[in-house]
Amino acid sequence: MFNLFKKESNFVEFPPLRLCNTETREVEVFTPLSKDEVRMYSCGPTVYDFVHIGNLRAYVFSDTLKRVLEYNGYDVNHTINFTDFGHLTSDGDDGDDKMMKGLRREGMDMSLESMRLLSDRYIHAFKADLHELNILPPSQFARASDYVTEQIALIKTLEEKGYTYKTSDGIYFDISRFPTYGRLGNIDIEGLRSGARVEINTEKRHPADFAVWKNGELGWESKWGKGFPGWHIECSAMAFATLGKQIDIHTGGVDNIPTHHNGEIAQSESATGKQFAKYWMHSEHLHIDNQKIAKSDGNGIILKSLIEKGYSGEEYRYWLLTSHYRTKINFSYEALQASSHAFIRLKKLLFVEWANEKGKLNVTYQQKFVHCINNDLDTAQAIALIWEITKDETLSYGDRKMTIIEFDAVLGLGLSKKSDDILRSIGTIAQSELPEKVLAYVEQREAVRIARNWMEADRLRDAVRLLGFEIEDSSQGPKITKI
Repeated sequence: MFNLFKKESNFVEFPPLRLCNTETREVEVFTPLSKDEVRMYSCGPTVYDFVHIGNLRAYVFSDTLKRVLEYNGYDVNHTINFTDFGHLTSDGDDGDDKMMKGLRREGMDMSLESMRLLSDRYIHAFKADLHELNILPPSQFARASDYVTEQIALIKTLEEKGYTYKTSDGIYFDISRFPTYGRLGNIDIEGLRSGARVEINTEKRHPADFAVWKNGELGWESKWGKGFPGWHIECSAMAFATLGKQIDIHTGGVDNIPTHHNGEIAQSESATGKQFAKYWMHSEHLHIDNQKIAKSDGNGIILKSLIEKGYSGEEYRYWLLTSHYRTKINFSYEALQASSHAFIRLKKLLFVEWANEKGKLNVTYQQKFVHCINNDLDTAQAIALIWEITKDETLSYGDRKMTIIEFDAVLGLGLSKKSDDILRSIGTIAQSELPEKVLAYVEQREAVRIARNWMEADRLRDAVRLLGFEIEDSSQGPKITKI
């Protein structure tokens, strides 16, 4: 944890941290429930498949938020959950369970044991993505199937308080008992009623009523029979178990607002009689070709695909941070390529041109930086400020370098580390001696040179240089030497 903003610090006073609260639709001064720690819950993935690059934007956002909180001197107790059952393909509580869909796709039998094995595979892949993106691990991961007892107990509490009713397919939460349902995002509840397709479930009293328990052949035994808790109840129970009945911040993507997060609010506050989350924060959609990402549409690009094309998770993170988290953005390889070129140029300054320079943090620029990040995480302005620093000739190279590295504690771009060990000896390298990543870059560069894509060829040359090797083009092909 960073202590730059503690009262005992000798640094100048910085502005208060201001965050956009989805519930109030206003940017508010952040005031935690407790001075000892900030409790933060982030909705995690449903682990039936790889997450796509749009999903990952939400975790880069929550990681940036966590880093900003820590930079402001707060201890953060952070939970990310894994949904490994009960997330149906429709928010209307019908359709396939996504985990069962994954089991069928991969030819596995329909059992809780197979569901666990499937989710293990994609939990591992998700954690690898977080590592590639320099996302700090949470204080704890919470897996839904490990908290079924807590979920059943929460449903019983809601039932005892009269908030639920029974249908032939499960137990439903009665939103009429919670007058402020839909307050997050200002959802038009009566509009939902008038536009509902009543043939889906005629037993529901209101189209927005949601399942807290679904009957099924696959699941756990309970007083209501065999089945499984609803998706929304999972998150409330895991938040209660890991963070307590009231939390400071709940994060997610904007797609969680209408149904999932309003469901969490209703059931949590009905059970406890207290405000569940003080601040709700959401990252906007990432589109591809101006369309929402959906695996069914064939545009669900995963992070591994970007890496196979020669980009790093850090380069993707840099591209994301050049936009505000509440701004819709449109992904293209052209945009990523331009950001990659800028990112590699920045690392080249730090570790090639300024490699041996010594310096110190410039407090004036630190003030400006904190004005950016404390203004609702304005990372786009923070990155613009970094480029301003690189051009400021009133600062020594060492001061520029150390100031930028200081800011990277918040941005998480990996600027404080070299891109692998930079080898110092000089000589011609046989192909068999080249690191796999360098060889991949060299091969990709040859392909783009043939296509006369000179900008991409330059980018890949710089990427190879950062790994400690130099490319020299010749009539016999590229010659590689160690720097």
